[in-house]
Amino acid sequence: QLHVVESGGGLVQPGGSLRLSCAASGFTLDYYAIGWFRQAPGKGREGVSCIGSSDGVTWYADPVKGRFTISRDNAKNTGYLQMNSLRPEDTAVYYCNAYRSTGPTTKYDYWGQGTQVTVSS
Repeated sequence: QLHVVESGGGLVQPGGSLRLSCAASGFTLDYYAIGWFRQAPGKGREGVSCIGSSDGVTWYADPVKGRFTISRDNAKNTGYLQMNSLRPEDTAVYYCNAYRSTGPTTKYDYWGQGTQVTVSS
């Protein structure tokens, strides 16, 4: 079965750090872009960061620029989101997405179940 699984969430104090992992199962992550999204209570899902498959180009949402770092380790078939200087407003369920398009009508899109990140003193 093809899927991704997030891990690494938890409770952390403001200013603390967490590293989220996104492990792919049943497919090779090398050919997929990896995206991290989050959904806070009562809000819609928003994009946080993404990294390209072949060029490794990264993108960050403005609220996390300079604090979060996305990376990937293709040898481990895993993507990561290093989150530093965490703020209460970062509290959300974080989701990993692996996406690949091989043509105009052929797309592969896998979502994890999410991992809770809570930033609170």
